[in-house]
Amino acid sequence: MSEFKNYINGKWVPAKFGKTFKNINPANIEDIIGDFAFSEQEDVNEAVAAAKAAFKTWRLVPAPKRGDMLRKAGDIFNRRKEELARIMTREMGKPVFETKGDIQEAIDTAYYAATETRRLFGHTAPSEMSNKMNLSFRYPVGVCGIITAFNFPIAVPSWKILPALAAGNTVVYKPSKDAPHSGVIFAEILEEAGIPPGVFNLLLGKGSMGNMIVEHPDVNLIAFTGSTDIGFKLGEICGRTNKKCSLEMGGKNAQIVMPDANFDLAIDGVLWGAFGTTGQRCTATSRLIIHKDCYDEFIGLLKEKAETLRLGSGLEESTQVGPVVHEQQLQTCINYTKIGKEEGAKLILGGERATDGNLAKGYFFKPTIFIDVTKDMRLFKEEIFGPILSVTKADSLEHAIELQNTCDFGLSSSIYTKNVNDAFKAVRDIEAGITYVNSPTIGAEAHMPFGGVKGTGNGHREGGWTVFDIFTEWKTVYIDFSDTLQRAQIDNY
Repeated sequence: MSEFKNYINGKWVPAKFGKTFKNINPANIEDIIGDFAFSEQEDVNEAVAAAKAAFKTWRLVPAPKRGDMLRKAGDIFNRRKEELARIMTREMGKPVFETKGDIQEAIDTAYYAATETRRLFGHTAPSEMSNKMNLSFRYPVGVCGIITAFNFPIAVPSWKILPALAAGNTVVYKPSKDAPHSGVIFAEILEEAGIPPGVFNLLLGKGSMGNMIVEHPDVNLIAFTGSTDIGFKLGEICGRTNKKCSLEMGGKNAQIVMPDANFDLAIDGVLWGAFGTTGQRCTATSRLIIHKDCYDEFIGLLKEKAETLRLGSGLEESTQVGPVVHEQQLQTCINYTKIGKEEGAKLILGGERATDGNLAKGYFFKPTIFIDVTKDMRLFKEEIFGPILSVTKADSLEHAIELQNTCDFGLSSSIYTKNVNDAFKAVRDIEAGITYVNSPTIGAEAHMPFGGVKGTGNGHREGGWTVFDIFTEWKTVYIDFSDTLQRAQIDNY
């Protein structure tokens, strides 16, 4: 049995009390990946202390020099892409063609963050007084606690970790308990790229360990990706302890289809959006809103194509849909299928565990479609995080947008139409951080802002230039060379 350790202050070390937990392949529960360090408070204290000490020197490294290391990390991610993709698939399930894309996100983010180290611009402005200059610049926050989910175990951490390091912060990182091996790989790559000891620290574990990082008095910032319920709890702690906090949480994203849409394109979009990553994306298309004039026709075409999706281990080249991540998530899908039937939605596809052949060894749930879902049903309102699509009829574009906005979340959205006026109305009126026109609700690009509104986030955006708003503070500087006392904020007029 392979054993995987924490990475603290440049060294690979076991958890202080020697405890471990097992990581299991969700496509085959007989395949145990290894034993992983089960960290507790003492481990957290050691990692935070290392990060705090390293911050004193790391923040003074010229930003472009930090960028050189991140660029090298991108090169290493690229070199190890094939290997890492299979490691990621084995531990969290999605097909290799998807995990390769996950790693490409990290490559893109590494190169982008490296470039931005030469563009951490401040602002200058004229003073209201003579012989005085006003300027401002960014500086790092300090020790960043970063906590991420299982579904994008390399890409999402890269969105947080790499910009944090680029800005001069140090990091204590806790990956998901369901994808710890990917966290180990991330640490290996940053170590090889030359990130100094203590600047990046990896803590493996589960349960309350995330809270230990959030509560720690020497952690200055929390960046979290995960469920809305947990995010709200972490946000309360950060509010009480006055930490900077970035929350990227749940979604219940809708794709709107208008009668003039390219149906083949819209069907491909909803199948990819709903069943890619087995529906386990915060941006997944979990709702489909179809105009009444094409409702029945579109559903018939959708069902016909959805029936051809192939389930299997993500390590098999022909697989299109992998397993859900663990038994609890499988049970969640089973429970929501029961809820949908009880509420009166019509099940037209799937709705049960897949148990044929080798599928019986894993947590496979058949791609599932409910139609005639109404806005008062739980299927319409609640995030499931599985391969379950809810279909709702709209009377008009305005009604479709109203249905889209009838939601506690506001991450991603989509509309398929050839009418430019309808497209721009949707872009204007949909309540979401992201809107796609003629493409699915998934597919964010590394150089653009990512995040949502309402129950999805707390106002920050990852990705692109906006991520540096999270990982930096502003300092304003006034330089007076008048050689006299000039009194600002006094009525000088």
